[in-house]
Amino acid sequence: MTMIVGHVSALARFPVKSMAGETLAIAEMDWQGIEGDRQYAFVRAANGTRFPWLTAREVPGMVLHRARFADPAAPKTSAVEVEAPDGGLRALHDAGLHAHLAEAAREPVSLIQVARGVYDSMPISLQTSAGHRALEIAHGGPIDSRRFRINVTIESELRPEQWQGRRLAFGDPSEDGAIVHCADPIQRCVLVTIDPETGAKDSTILRTVAQRFGACYGLYSAPARPGLIRVGDPVRILA
Repeated sequence: MTMIVGHVSALARFPVKSMAGETLAIAEMDWQGIEGDRQYAFVRAANGTRFPWLTAREVPGMVLHRARFADPAAPKTSAVEVEAPDGGLRALHDAGLHAHLAEAAREPVSLIQVARGVYDSMPISLQTSAGHRALEIAHGGPIDSRRFRINVTIESELRPEQWQGRRLAFGDPSEDGAIVHCADPIQRCVLVTIDPETGAKDSTILRTVAQRFGACYGLYSAPARPGLIRVGDPVRILA
């Protein structure tokens, strides 16, 4: 027995870790996550720790660079373009872009590609309209949801933590929709303080998330069946 708990209202993927991403009408999900998501990352070349990635923690302006696949339908083979804050467009492998990031980071950087995605934890992030609305109410004003870099946003009256340990199916049961297994709430860090339009920091947002929601926003999930997720898809919770 299944029950519809909402509809997909937005999809996003992020070709480069910590850069702004691209919205999608259809996302293809395989066993490692959404195709093309977090496929590339910049690395702090001299950093030998378990977290060598160059992120907006070190260079907040990374979130103002918008990465997208030149051929959105073929992320496995497509080149990646990066739109800078001034509107200029460069190839991801452009030496000038790398030099700019290295200068901002004040250390050497290099670019890597990881086919399975460079994730901090699990590959799919979910949030619902009810979950985001609860944060805005607690904060006392609107908050740009792009701060949280969610893959799948669901229009629903339920908050996603109600689905922990359950499976969600997307689309009509007779079609090729994906199924995910819902796991843990997503622990948030200083990245959510960075405005996706200006790069300015607002520490009060992280304070609200920490004090009112245990530092969590959204829900991690993992692929349970590869398939497609489409904007407008019904979302069913599986018994």
